Amino acid sequence: MIWPIVTILSLGVAAGLHLGWNRRYRTARSEIEGLHRLQAMLKEEHQRESQQERVRQQLTFDGMTEGVAVLDADGKLQVVNLAFRRLLGLTGEIRGRGVAEVVAQPEMTALMKRLNEDGQLSSVEITLPGPPIRVLLANSNRLSGNEGNLLVVHDLTRIKELERNRKEFVANVSHELRTPLSLIKGFVETLLDGAVDEPETAKKFLRTINKHTDRLTYLIEDLLTLSRLEGGQISMNCQSTALGDVAAQVVEDLVARAQERQVAVENRISSEVIVHADSGRLQQVFSNLLENAIKYGRAGGHVVIDAKTLPAGGVEVWVGDDGPGIPAESRERVFERFYRVDRARSRDTGGTGLGLAIVKHIIQAHGGEVWVNSELEKGSTFHFTLPEESDLLS
Repeated sequence: MIWPIVTILSLGVAAGLHLGWNRRYRTARSEIEGLHRLQAMLKEEHQRESQQERVRQQLTFDGMTEGVAVLDADGKLQVVNLAFRRLLGLTGEIRGRGVAEVVAQPEMTALMKRLNEDGQLSSVEITLPGPPIRVLLANSNRLSGNEGNLLVVHDLTRIKELERNRKEFVANVSHELRTPLSLIKGFVETLLDGAVDEPETAKKFLRTINKHTDRLTYLIEDLLTLSRLEGGQISMNCQSTALGDVAAQVVEDLVARAQERQVAVENRISSEVIVHADSGRLQQVFSNLLENAIKYGRAGGHVVIDAKTLPAGGVEVWVGDDGPGIPAESRERVFERFYRVDRARSRDTGGTGLGLAIVKHIIQAHGGEVWVNSELEKGSTFHFTLPEESDLLS
């Protein structure tokens, strides 16, 4: 009787143990599967973060203004940023190609040769033919551990242009100042040597001295005005301005000069045209343009001042003459400081060479544009735009 009971108890214990092991197995398996899922999630998150980090690094790399390229130990391009491609004008697939191969400039070839020979930091300026012409500074250096080379390219075009403009400006100012000063000094010395005792001769010399003193005064005033305009030190006192009235005042101020050359000046701008501008500076613009039209236009010719409202808003103004015109190669440069189409004639008429540069900066300070249209033997027309008063009210 006891054995059946023992058997039943044994079976019960075995069944209980079996159920316990199954439960533990399922729990352990569930935990293991959970760990696998967590591991997979962590791996996926790590990959996503790595991908995002690579994207951020690439965006930063491409966002640099300097051109950067990583080369292998053999000098072959491996990684380049957008600026490197843009500055050197590279297109297509360049990975695995030599720098001297994709940039066919002797300076770049020499730079790569020096890098391969001594592995030290080297620099070279490279001038790329245009248009537009670009000047670049290329620096090369060996990466740590001799794992490759680094090439960095800087754009020096703007710096070189500013340097050239500064040198030209200093040379032009020196020349413009030297000429009248030399004449003044010469006439003063002549007067001191005894010419002052001859009244008529002395008066003639003094008139010449006075003329060149005025020229120096105009030059210095124009230089100061241009310097303040370029430096943003002059604020425009813009208000409602009757464009035709400003033009009429300038015509009246220059009527004597127009009569000297028998030039007829016609102001067609209606006093009803209202612009948002600084009337004093606008008068300076009209004065420079009209004075040039009278001086450099045809003797006995005709000068017209006119304006029209633009469909897109604003007003276009122009001053036109029927003179000899401006050569094509000079039309883009007439607004530069000291640029003269006819240098000898400009000095004879007392010009400083800064009037059109001042016009350009005044109009730009108003938010407008200035340009010239010209045809040889048919005349020149200088245009500029201004905001209309109604544009600001709408």
